[in-house]
Amino acid sequence: MAKEWGYASHNGPDHWHELYPIAKGDNQSPIALHTKDIKYDSSLQPWSASYDPASCKSILNNGKTCRVVFDDTYDRSMLRGGPLSGPYRLRQFHLHWGSADDHGSEHTVDGVQYAAELHLVHWNPKYNTFGEALKQPDGTAVVGIFLKIGREKGEFQLILDALDKVKTKGKEVPFTNFDPSCLFPACRDYWTYHGSFTTPPCEECIVWLLLKEPITVSSDQMAKLRSLLSSAENEPPVPLVGNWRPPQPIKGRVVRASFK
Repeated sequence: MAKEWGYASHNGPDHWHELYPIAKGDNQSPIALHTKDIKYDSSLQPWSASYDPASCKSILNNGKTCRVVFDDTYDRSMLRGGPLSGPYRLRQFHLHWGSADDHGSEHTVDGVQYAAELHLVHWNPKYNTFGEALKQPDGTAVVGIFLKIGREKGEFQLILDALDKVKTKGKEVPFTNFDPSCLFPACRDYWTYHGSFTTPPCEECIVWLLLKEPITVSSDQMAKLRSLLSSAENEPPVPLVGNWRPPQPIKGRVVRASFK
């Protein structure tokens, strides 16, 4: 069996291209955002999300992140507008975080790395299946939200309270009746560009909507996220931390802003 990808020195982001050549492609994510180089595009529409809390199904620890999974068998939790040509279905959301509060996000803004980054993954149902959408440049749309340290966020706590049940790799438990739009910041301004998944296989199929305004969580809440383990129940405990990919070359791509 080929070595499994991860975030350690022997299998981390610098090695991913050995198994997944597209990881060295021309449209990789994340990127470093330099706001002085970003152009306002007046044609960019506001975006909206209408999520059905009943479509939320489970929460899992796959050893790489904590993921909340939604029923995407029909159009029930949808993302519309912004740079998107049509509606996209919510499939899952997950997080990336560091080993301490001063780093952990994947995208950076003017050199600033936030404590964590939340990714809400949607796919374009005109391609019929998620697998087919992964092969299309506009197949998926990811809303990225930065988490910074400050006062506690009550809505985020709902997720954290479920983590004790999925402490180790391979665990999954029901997690229902959650509307992730409760995690959105008040301001809907965003940056958008064409990129990729930030984990292997790193498919270049994503229209990114990166929200300008971070949400605030407490240091204690971040510590709870870091209490997850990347090891299975029967293995020596290994903390699940530092699951972020550093910024990749922008290679001439244009980042647009929905705001002046």
